[in-house]
Amino acid sequence: MKSSIWKTLTAALALIGSVAIAQAQTAVLYSSNNTETIEIALSVAKKKMPSLKVQQVTGGTGALMKRIQAEAKNPQGDILWSGGFGTLGAYKELMEPYKSPDLAAIPAEFRGPDNLWVGTNVHLMVIMVNEKQLKGLPAPKTWSDLMKPEWKGKFAITDPSKSATAYMLVYGLLKQFGREGLEKIAANAVVTSSSGTTYKGTATGEYPVGLTIEYAAQEYVAGGQKEIRLVYPSEGSYLAPEGMFIFKGAKNAEAAKAFYNILLSKETQEELLVKAFRRPTRTDIQVSKLTSLPDIKSIKIFPLSQEAASAEYEQLVSLWNLAVAKA
Repeated sequence: MKSSIWKTLTAALALIGSVAIAQAQTAVLYSSNNTETIEIALSVAKKKMPSLKVQQVTGGTGALMKRIQAEAKNPQGDILWSGGFGTLGAYKELMEPYKSPDLAAIPAEFRGPDNLWVGTNVHLMVIMVNEKQLKGLPAPKTWSDLMKPEWKGKFAITDPSKSATAYMLVYGLLKQFGREGLEKIAANAVVTSSSGTTYKGTATGEYPVGLTIEYAAQEYVAGGQKEIRLVYPSEGSYLAPEGMFIFKGAKNAEAAKAFYNILLSKETQEELLVKAFRRPTRTDIQVSKLTSLPDIKSIKIFPLSQEAASAEYEQLVSLWNLAVAKA
């Protein structure tokens, strides 16, 4: 009798243990990345750690952050990938600090305070030109070229309240050219409601020029659209790093850390660069050797404080709305 009870208890404990292990190997990912980008990362994860399962919840960064905030007392996810630094900085209370073994390969400028988040990739803001649609206009070489009267209605820019990357672009324009420069851009621009509308519209010829994200524009170049060209403004491009974090109170924290490490790994960042043109944050990957994109050290970058950009969000959006209304 005692033996039978002991066997039953042992079996029950083993079952509980196996369930705990299974749970530890499943991470719930919240992501604003597109399906292609997520699948590239998951393919690397499958090779590096076959036992790790990743469930996906996708949506816009802003909506996902609001959801995480609403679920804070009972987290339904474990890790977010990815959000602009300007957005992440407003939600520090939702994050669990984590210091990845791969952190040494990431420059300090692409790390959040107290290891709350880390940058997985960095976007460069570029001028995307459709040369077929210029109609005799010389392609712009600078941001300020687009402030000239002849560019009115001939380029697109995304509403900074609708996109984290567009926010960093408009924030950069404000810091570099002041309110006067921002108003000149707003007066000439066609304002779109999403980043996708801007780069897709430029690719299809709806706009001769789009102010957009490097990787999105490069996809059309790589796809064979010879009329598409990327211009890195001689006044300086703006960086918009994107990062990830583990949820405070995550139920699958160990699995989340494992996936976090995979996303930060050299293998994943190289795959994302080659297949999706996501510029890595790691310093041990030479972009120009793997793609036709230039190394970041060869591009002039206008310096921006990601922390200040986060703190000044409401102010910037308000100034932009006033500039658009004035136009």
